[in-house]
Amino acid sequence: MTIFDFFRPTRSAPVARDRLQILLQHERVSAGASDLIAVLREEILEVISRHVEIPAEKVQVKMQRDEAISTLEVEIELPNPIRRRAA
Repeated sequence: MTIFDFFRPTRSAPVARDRLQILLQHERVSAGASDLIAVLREEILEVISRHVEIPAEKVQVKMQRDEAISTLEVEIELPNPIRRRAA
């Protein structure tokens, strides 16, 4: 690369291709997150159900992503009194 390369006009096709690749990667990550949350929710529900009777709608799993950190929030509403599952 020389100093004269900075003064040449850039073609729009390579720039558009790069932008499309970034957009596709972002969509893949976003789509994969919802699948991951569904799998995590089912696995958490399965583990809890081994010990406590709990309806499926009482387990909520949420994921938030920022640039620096991702947060996984699991909210489980337990019955009062807790009814243990028969072994």
